[in-house]
Amino acid sequence: MTSFHDLNRRETLMGLLAPAVVAGQVRAARTAGAGADILVAYTTRSGNTRVVAETLARDFQADLFEIRTAAPYPADYEEHVALAQRQRDAKATPRLTAEVETPDRYGTVFLAFPIWGEDIPAPIRTFLTQTDLKGRRVFPCITHGGYGPGDALETLARLAPDADLQPAFIQRCDAERDTLNLIRDWTGALAEPAGSR
Repeated sequence: MTSFHDLNRRETLMGLLAPAVVAGQVRAARTAGAGADILVAYTTRSGNTRVVAETLARDFQADLFEIRTAAPYPADYEEHVALAQRQRDAKATPRLTAEVETPDRYGTVFLAFPIWGEDIPAPIRTFLTQTDLKGRRVFPCITHGGYGPGDALETLARLAPDADLQPAFIQRCDAERDTLNLIRDWTGALAEPAGSR
């Protein structure tokens, strides 16, 4: 039986090794010629995944494409989470503000997204149903708030069966839920009568 500690260590090691492996694979794809352009497509809620996407675009001199829905998500975290869960359960594909122009020119796609409700976000689901990734090398770059990638890799494989899915970069980098819980604990303690503390 694998312990959580072993999984964390493995995830950390993969995170450290992945950039070198990916860089070599992308350089090889670039020298292949046609369809060698690189796209970084991403969606974000709080901006953490945008930082990952912008870093990839800069490091690989890639085109950057933000996947945004026509109807914006609620700014309130709790409302956003509730909507994301409903969309996940319904397997919703919300309308996007734009599509990638001439997607066939890209041989490599970095697909960066946060985990919403233990799966891919609905905007990524829409992107995958609208964008032909057949034969393209797709590198998932996943950010999460502590629960790991959930079902995201399985969902990606199901929605992009003809893509050449590569090993994913998976990183915890969102502590909003933890922060909210800490604030609630703190304010709850403040609300207690002085004698009960």
